[in-house]
Amino acid sequence: MAPRHAAALRHLRAMDPKLGAWIDQVGPCGWRRNTEGDHFDHIARAIVYQQLSGAAAATIHGRLLALYGDRTPTPAELMRTPHNKLRAVGLSERKAEYLKDLARRTHEGTLPVERLHELDDAEVLDTLTAVRGIGEWTAQMFLMFRLARPDVLPVLDLGVQKAVKLVYGLRSHPSPKRVAKIGACWAPYRTVASWYLWRRVDDPPQ
Repeated sequence: MAPRHAAALRHLRAMDPKLGAWIDQVGPCGWRRNTEGDHFDHIARAIVYQQLSGAAAATIHGRLLALYGDRTPTPAELMRTPHNKLRAVGLSERKAEYLKDLARRTHEGTLPVERLHELDDAEVLDTLTAVRGIGEWTAQMFLMFRLARPDVLPVLDLGVQKAVKLVYGLRSHPSPKRVAKIGACWAPYRTVASWYLWRRVDDPPQ
């Protein structure tokens, strides 16, 4: 087990016996950083995957990569791609526009994609959510799975909310505010806690 995971699990078990009991059922923590490609690749993929099942998103993403020889396009290449060609691979009108905006901002340098890892969590959130189509959830997934930031709690995530209801035996679906309150004691390892919560309802995002 990675030293960081070991310290996180000790903390979570000590601070929250209910979550600790679930951690014991699940076993070792599988949270890891996605090292494939660069930051631009990861953000573009996240936009494609928004609000889709994993299988459907993977199909569309594969078709998109096929346009560029089975690789993620550079920002310049994506900017030059006709809009109807992006739509033809299965992207919605809005997602095609979002990808174009991401590519334009990256190409022009207004989005410092390759320096995102140098920013703190709040700065990453502010920077990414300035791009059309990137909301808090998508920015948090980037923090968790690309930058491997340990203390992110995506309170808007339905999977996390459902898991909190199940793990804590709540009668009603918890609001984001209640999830944040319950999870306050998990800091500074709320990413690890979230990974375990996703395992209660489904496989975690990547």
